[in-house]
Amino acid sequence: MNAPLDPAVAPYVLSHTQDGVCQLTLNRGERYNPLSRAMIAALQGELARISAEPSIRCVVLAADGKGFCAGHDLKELQAHADFAWQQDLFAACHALMLSLTTLPQPVIARVHGIATAAGCQLVSMCDLAVAAESARFALPGVNVGVFCTTPAVGVVRNVGRKRTMEMLLTGEPIDAATALAWGLVNRVVPTAELDAAIAAFTRVILARSASVIAKGKQAFYRQADLGLSAAYDYAGGVMACSLLEADADEGIAAFIAKRAPHWGR
Repeated sequence: MNAPLDPAVAPYVLSHTQDGVCQLTLNRGERYNPLSRAMIAALQGELARISAEPSIRCVVLAADGKGFCAGHDLKELQAHADFAWQQDLFAACHALMLSLTTLPQPVIARVHGIATAAGCQLVSMCDLAVAAESARFALPGVNVGVFCTTPAVGVVRNVGRKRTMEMLLTGEPIDAATALAWGLVNRVVPTAELDAAIAAFTRVILARSASVIAKGKQAFYRQADLGLSAAYDYAGGVMACSLLEADADEGIAAFIAKRAPHWGR
């Protein structure tokens, strides 16, 4: 274990970029990385920086300590019995969650230990998620008298209503295998294999067109919130435009010629 951090000087989020992949690490592991106002602001700042950096092709969201994220800081919440303060906190959190979907680069959650309440929400809002076999997920607000209303927004868009309600009404955790079966995560591996499993995703992402992925991600989240007919109309327009792009021309030509494509920026 690392020595205890000095909260006055330690950054809330660590950032390390190598070969086009930026790993952001929640850095309050001694407290299970709560989504305090300071943590939310730090993570939002990193995402804003990354969104303007085309050399970064993929983001891995990881965490220090024994667990991924225990949700909001309950001590902080209790210390501010003020509606306006609470509303500002949740507005900042909602903006952060949306930033994960509007970020041009794909975001992969690297989950170990617990991911509860807003921490579970954080996992649900990432584009992909890889979990250790020992990971646990929960929406346990009901246990302390606060229904996990906002975390449910992301989770229900991953696992469906009945399963989300089961998590909300019981507050009981689900294991990683269940999270995989329910669609909350993409892969479950031994803890020692977490980084290798994530690298398997990042290698594929780095080999694709950054422009195609950015536009495709944007289109995916937009159509997901439309009705069926409107979604097809919008997605069809995006496809038609995409086929006129240089990367589509190159990709199809490379496929026909049985060679590797040479993507533009």
